[in-house]
Amino acid sequence: MKQGNNDPASLHTTVLLHEVVEWLRPKPGGRYMDGTLGMGGHSLALLQAAGDKAELLGLDRDEEALTLARKRLVDFENRVHLYHTPFSGFEEALDDIGWDTVDGAVLDLGVSSMQLDVAERGFSFVHDGPLDMRMDPDSNASAEDLVNTLKHGDLARIIRVYGEDPLAGKIASAILKARDKERITRTLQLASIVRLAYPPKMRHTARNHPATRTFQGLRIAVNRETEELEYYLKTIIGRLKPGARVAIISFHSLEDRAVKHSFRDAAKGCKCPPHQLHCTCGGIPEMKVLTKKPLVASEAERNVNPRARSAKLRVAEKLGPNGETV
Repeated sequence: MKQGNNDPASLHTTVLLHEVVEWLRPKPGGRYMDGTLGMGGHSLALLQAAGDKAELLGLDRDEEALTLARKRLVDFENRVHLYHTPFSGFEEALDDIGWDTVDGAVLDLGVSSMQLDVAERGFSFVHDGPLDMRMDPDSNASAEDLVNTLKHGDLARIIRVYGEDPLAGKIASAILKARDKERITRTLQLASIVRLAYPPKMRHTARNHPATRTFQGLRIAVNRETEELEYYLKTIIGRLKPGARVAIISFHSLEDRAVKHSFRDAAKGCKCPPHQLHCTCGGIPEMKVLTKKPLVASEAERNVNPRARSAKLRVAEKLGPNGETV
């Protein structure tokens, strides 16, 4: 892939950087995990704030992002462990380097500027490119595969559930009609099909491009992002040291709801059915929710980085074995 500038800091602006560092409270000798390494912005800030002997495990399924992050973290190379894997593979990586637990973990679920702005990656409905959308170009079926092979119901479900577009059925019909004439292979080709599927009035008054939600839905499906997040939320608690915190940045309501409900359930402890008046399971809270409402980017950050407008940060802390704060 061609890239005019390989400076990681110029390719992507890290979202909610100061808030993540403030809430994770990195310390000397701590062990931290960045499950979505990207350009290494959060990782670099955590290592700088932690001081001597802190270590970091960084994961990403984008090989190019890993290469760029490795350059950015070169001053800490002896204390950084980088793995080419999705964040759902964090337990294997932890076991490989011999860590039972970590002192803090961060996930940034957004798509990087490097991926969005480079037409060849196929994420953008603004720049023309092959209809790909794979975070790891060597894995999974591409968006082109899904758009040209899925049945109407499956395609509509992806656009409705993952893209949260109420016109999912109409859009899916338009896609099937178009692909009967020719294979859909380009991003702007699909964007045009979706745009024309919108009624003229909605098309002209829409706040965002009509294809925004369809592209979101396809990206989530292609990269199995929902399954990745669900698995991570179920397993990360067991690999946090008591007192450790996990910070997760989401960019759409589907992700934010999943994080919110997972943190809430872990903080409740009781697993009894909702209709049961008294707890009989003896469940003990495992986490404490530190952000009752998600933290959002400041106005200053939103002005500098418009993509931060939809970012939401939630943070929770691992409790002790008896549900006590450590």
